[in-house]
Amino acid sequence: MKNNKNNYCVIMAGGVGSRFWPFSREEKPKQFLDFFGTGRSLLQMTVDRFRPLIPIENMFIVTNVMYKQMILEQVPDLSEGQILCEPARRNTAPCIAYATAHIRALCLQRAYGYTSEQGYTKDGKVKGGSETSQLPNYLDIDWSKPEMQANIVVAASDHLILEEDKFRETIRKAFDFVSRNKAICTLGMQPTRPETGYGYIQFVKDRFADRIKTANADRIQTESDLEREECCSDGIYPVKTFTEKPNLEMAKVFLESGDFLWNSGIFIWNLQTISEAFRYLLPAVADRFREGELLMGTEQEEQFIEEMFPKCPNISIDYGIMEKAENVFVIPSSFGWSDLGTWGSLYELSDKDEEGNVSLHSESHFYDAKGNIVVLEKGKQAIIQGVEDMIIVEEKGALLVCKKSEEQRIKQFVADLQG
Repeated sequence: MKNNKNNYCVIMAGGVGSRFWPFSREEKPKQFLDFFGTGRSLLQMTVDRFRPLIPIENMFIVTNVMYKQMILEQVPDLSEGQILCEPARRNTAPCIAYATAHIRALCLQRAYGYTSEQGYTKDGKVKGGSETSQLPNYLDIDWSKPEMQANIVVAASDHLILEEDKFRETIRKAFDFVSRNKAICTLGMQPTRPETGYGYIQFVKDRFADRIKTANADRIQTESDLEREECCSDGIYPVKTFTEKPNLEMAKVFLESGDFLWNSGIFIWNLQTISEAFRYLLPAVADRFREGELLMGTEQEEQFIEEMFPKCPNISIDYGIMEKAENVFVIPSSFGWSDLGTWGSLYELSDKDEEGNVSLHSESHFYDAKGNIVVLEKGKQAIIQGVEDMIIVEEKGALLVCKKSEEQRIKQFVADLQG
C-alpha cells in the first residue's frame, strides 16, 4: 500500500510478565526492559518495527494506568491521547474493543463530525445534537467513506522479531487483503519444534474461494475485485480451528501433520469487520463501549472508561471472537518470531557456549554444566558447577533457581510468594 494514512496499530502493553520473575516485576514488567543490551526495551522495539508502516499519530498503546508515564518516557513522540489506560485487567477482548472504539470515534468525527452533546444509545440510535446533525445511527454508518477506511494491526508489546523487513512485508500483504475483504486475518508461525507453550492454528489449504465468498456475501464486488482476491489468496488460508496449548505428544502430532501453525497473537482487520464481529459475537463488550463511544478523545473519556471498563467480562479475543467467527484467515509466516514469554524462549534465542550455556548481563563461569541460562545483575560474577538445564536468575534481592522443564510453574511460584 502506497498510502499508509489509513493504517493503524494497536499495541497491547498491560501485562505483568510474571513468568520472567524476578527480572520482570509488576512495577516494571518485561515490555519495558532491555533484555538484549541494545539500549531499547521490547516496547520500543515494537514501536520501531511498525514506524515504516504506520504514521506515529495512528499508533495506540493500551496499557494499565500505572504504566502510562513509563510509556510516555520510552516513546516520547506519542501524545497522552494515544495511551489508552485500562483501570482494571480484563484480558485481550475488552482491551481490543477499547482501541477499536477509540479509532472508530476518530474516523466518525472525520467522516461526519458531531457535537459533544451527541452519543449512541445501547441499540445504536443517535442521541442528542440538532436535527441537522449528519451523524447516522450506528447501523447506518457508511463504511465506504474514505474516512472510515481504517486497517488495523493488533500486536503485543513483548514479542521479538528477528527478520523485520520480512515481517513488514507480511503485514503489508495482510493490510491489502483485509482492505478488500470482510476478513479477519492472523499470522501463524511455521512451527520448528513440538512446542507446548503456544496455542496452535489449524488451516485449510483448498477452501479459500468458498470461504472468501461467504465472508463477502453482503458486499457488491466488481470483476476487478475478484481478480485482486485471486491474487491476494496466494499464501492466505481459511482457519479451521484454534487449539489451546497441547501436551508434548499432541504437539508432535501437530508438527508432523503440516497443517498446524503457532498462534502468534498478531491480528489484522479493517474497522468495519472487527466492529461487526464484536457487535454480533461479543455484544456484552460491544454494547458497553457504544454508549460512550463519542466520548473517545474528549475530556470525558477517562471517566467513562473508569466506570465502564471494570464491568466488562474477563475474556480473550481468541475465545470471544476468533474461535467463533467464520471469516478468519491465516498467513503462514516465518520471520524469526518469538513471543518471549518464558526464560526458555529467551534461552532458545540467545548465544550459547560449547555446552549450551547462556549467560546474560553478567560474567558466569560454567564447570560440568550444560544447557543452563544464568541472568544476573550487571557486573556480577557467578560460578555454576554440576547442574544441567536450569534457570538461574538474580535481580534486586530476589533469586530464582528452577528447572527449565518446570518453568511453566514460575507464575504460580510468584503468586504463592506474593500471597
